[in-house]
Amino acid sequence: MPFWLGAGLAVGFLGPYLWTLDGRVRQRFGELTLSEPTRVFARPLWLGPGTPMNANALEIELTAAGYQHASAAHLPGSWSAAGNTFTIASRGFVDPAGGELPRRVRVATDGDHVTALTDLTSGQTLRHVRLDPARIATLYGASQEERQLVQLKDVPPLLLAGLQAVEDRDFKHHHGIDLSAIARAAWANLRAGHVVQGGSTLTQQLVRNLFLDRNQNLARKLNEAALALLIEAHYDKGRILEAYVNEVFLGQRGNQAVHGFAAASQFYFGRRMQFLRTPEIALLVGMVQGPSYYDPRRHPQRALARRNVALRAFAQTGLINPAELDAALAAPLGVSAEAQLPHDRFPAFMQLVRQQIAADFDEATLRQGGLTIFTTLDPAAQILAERALDKTLDGLGKRGAALEGAVVVTDAGDGGVLAVVGGRNAAEQGFNRALDARRPIGSLVKPFVYLIALADPKHWSLASLLDDTPVNMRLPNGSVWSPENDDHQSHGKVPLVDALAHSWNLATVHLGMQLGLDRVVSLLRSLGIQRPIQANPSLLLGAVDLSPFDVAQMYQFLAADGHALPLIAVRGVLGKDGKPLKRYRVKPGAGEYHTATTLATYAMQQVAQSGTARAIDASSLSGLNAAGKTGTSDSQRDSWFAGFTGSHLAVAWVGRDDNKTTHLFGATGGLKVWINLFRALPTSALPAAPTEGVEYAFVDPVTGLRTTPDCPGARRLPFAAGYAPAGPGACLQQRFQDIYQSDNPNPDDSP
Repeated sequence: MPFWLGAGLAVGFLGPYLWTLDGRVRQRFGELTLSEPTRVFARPLWLGPGTPMNANALEIELTAAGYQHASAAHLPGSWSAAGNTFTIASRGFVDPAGGELPRRVRVATDGDHVTALTDLTSGQTLRHVRLDPARIATLYGASQEERQLVQLKDVPPLLLAGLQAVEDRDFKHHHGIDLSAIARAAWANLRAGHVVQGGSTLTQQLVRNLFLDRNQNLARKLNEAALALLIEAHYDKGRILEAYVNEVFLGQRGNQAVHGFAAASQFYFGRRMQFLRTPEIALLVGMVQGPSYYDPRRHPQRALARRNVALRAFAQTGLINPAELDAALAAPLGVSAEAQLPHDRFPAFMQLVRQQIAADFDEATLRQGGLTIFTTLDPAAQILAERALDKTLDGLGKRGAALEGAVVVTDAGDGGVLAVVGGRNAAEQGFNRALDARRPIGSLVKPFVYLIALADPKHWSLASLLDDTPVNMRLPNGSVWSPENDDHQSHGKVPLVDALAHSWNLATVHLGMQLGLDRVVSLLRSLGIQRPIQANPSLLLGAVDLSPFDVAQMYQFLAADGHALPLIAVRGVLGKDGKPLKRYRVKPGAGEYHTATTLATYAMQQVAQSGTARAIDASSLSGLNAAGKTGTSDSQRDSWFAGFTGSHLAVAWVGRDDNKTTHLFGATGGLKVWINLFRALPTSALPAAPTEGVEYAFVDPVTGLRTTPDCPGARRLPFAAGYAPAGPGACLQQRFQDIYQSDNPNPDDSP
């Protein structure tokens, strides 16, 4: 073939080929400026004197936020503890509420509450402090890569210079490939008999991260060289180096890859890259050669040896002096025990976040990324709820092996969702029972039936006598509905407060039918329940299928003193520029049922003290004065408990995915989860006796009328102010009769 013909064919082939590669280079580098991920944060940790907090929960919070335990806690992102007193060096942050500056504080507790806060720089006593929130998820397009894009000016100079010293000392002078480095590497490998040195430039390594697979063949090597030359032709060294420090692969956890030194700094050390020390920088630089092979958690000895190689390269090139080298070589790896990668750790909660964000942001905005989403998640509540569910199900032995569960925890005051547990394998993606499982709620519906009655204080009170007698109701289909109490007994005339405390079905049905089924349906609808609800008599005993999240939405009304609060999982969203795009503020309802809710809550406190949930009062939690309700569906297929304290509401469900019987009541399943949670979760107590909007009177349980404290069986109950019952009760009537008879020993005698 003539030379000119061969040259023409080569140009005809190489021209379009290089043009295609050039287009890929331009497009991919353009994407690097747009590929900022969306990051999702928990709520900041607010601490002030009186805040419920214990050492275990505070350590969980700090660990979740990537803080490292250190003896002095001087570096931002570190903490130390001496008993119940913590020293915390915070990192500062920006959020929709404005954020906080970094500070070093001492947090003193008495084991249950924060007692004092001190700024260790100024020595001043603080009224409160907010600590930077844990990053709980990274949403990067359709993939799950963890990156933190940084500009070159924000990278520690030692990292930039050290990277070149170890990986590419001629970086500033070559044009993408370095033939002399290739020759040196080939000679070193030939002498060693195996690969001990690479000859690739940083630009070639960047090409592999951006464009190529890991196959070792001639075609890939030629593509790598061509792409490296094109990159060098289009972009200056600073732009190339910036792309490299953001793109280099440095680790893996599950299905989530760690790219870039900024993300790796958080992943391995729980600190921002700007706060890395010399040996930590050397470790990350050394790991570039093989992140899996030199993984410091899995292979610490290999990682240590490789780090020391990098440190000696730093010294050889004059980046550190001999004294600094000796100190760095003597330092431990310093890697945190657990990966601090803010991966999608809480998938059930994140499903709720995605649902709420999707309602306000279009798909294109979410796909573009770069957002910062601040949620309501409480890491301690979330992790403790997961542990409580696991502990309860494991404690049931063989019976618990087939069981599943779900937990929803909210802030009793503002409706923020603090935790969502979708199943016993809480960290796994899959069916989210907390949001998507719809199960009969059983007796959990009863407080709302009683709430309707208590909202009419002229006719109903906690002392009102209800008819707990057999029910035989003919239904439209001709069948007869005959519900029973769980103890298979009827109890005659019973006070309303006892009917709720003991969850007596017959009394509830009689009351609900008097009030009207439509009123019950309307109340549930007004509380945000959108599921189908049939106005059948069985509704009064919980024949409605709801998710644990739906139940939490209902009970939030009670926990918030009769204020309607929609449950929210997102507090605010910042755009790429750090400016607020959306703030989620809850405007509570007017609270028309406030007094009725106060009375219903009192009755639900009796559930925990002497009723179906009396295990709470019998445990170490009696001081919480908790209010709640057990629930059991037909044939014991579902075990529920919903209960709240002064600061937290939690709903727990236990059941089987195949809907078979669990052989559990609400008190032996869901209630146990709740108790295990609140034994560990810092929380505040409910008032033992309500005062606002109520008055107290002693009543006779036989008649429901006012009596005196010394009458046998007399009970002191709260009533809507101005609606305490009149007397006399049976005890006083008997006294009057006795007095009359003593004054008139012969009533039939006439003068």
